[in-house]
Amino acid sequence: MKCKNWPVGVCSWSLQTDVAGVAQAMRKIGIEHVNLGIRPALEQNGEAVLDAIQKQTWTISSTMIDFPQEDYSTLDSIRETGGVVPDEYWERNHKLFVGAVEVTGMLGVKYIAMHAGFIDESNPEYARKFYDRIRTLADAAGAKNLTLLLETGQETAEELREFLEKLSHPAVAVNFDPANMILYDKGNPIEAVKVLAPWIRHLHVKDATRTKQPGTWGAEVPWGDGEVNTDIFLKTLEEIGFDGVMAIEREAGADRFGDINLAAQRLQAFAG
Repeated sequence: MKCKNWPVGVCSWSLQTDVAGVAQAMRKIGIEHVNLGIRPALEQNGEAVLDAIQKQTWTISSTMIDFPQEDYSTLDSIRETGGVVPDEYWERNHKLFVGAVEVTGMLGVKYIAMHAGFIDESNPEYARKFYDRIRTLADAAGAKNLTLLLETGQETAEELREFLEKLSHPAVAVNFDPANMILYDKGNPIEAVKVLAPWIRHLHVKDATRTKQPGTWGAEVPWGDGEVNTDIFLKTLEEIGFDGVMAIEREAGADRFGDINLAAQRLQAFAG
């Protein structure tokens, strides 16, 4: 399935099932690309998970690694626990990432995505640690000819652009999630995609409404029902020359399969 010239995929974790269940859902929807959550292949029964992955005929557009300590219950909790930030988990998370890089390379996938945590240039010690850790992970990815994709949302597009320019690492690019800009209240996703255009390699298809109470989450909603302004957003992707995969992500709602299927239909119907 395609939206204009872009292959449409799905984020495996959105379907809340095992490898076989993800593959079955993809066949029902009619999509062949998957953004694959890779941590299950690194944990208990990882060999069985990896064997199931290798038996599929899908195309993996990118892997995604998350970390066990991450707590998304509030904006404050994810600021404290997200990505590479917590010192007490860094050794374990570094090891997890290196394992994810090994598996991603073995699967023949060129991108590995993650939430890095909050960028904060106001604290020099924190910023130095953040830059050093992302550089360490990017070096590990680059050594295997992979690109590390940092997912948007936990900072403004301008802040992320400044970070990318300062880091200046050839193995670092962006997985753009328009809804995250709204959920974290970090700006307009249409303007943000223009700011980050040179780095965008992969995309999450997700929609949301903005919070009315600063410091709290916005609400994720089905694609086309929120504040992304989906048609204008897709036209903007054309304007910047985006040529990657669009992976549908749904992390809320009582009918995730139905919402993902609806998003696929709406993408396919996009006339541009």
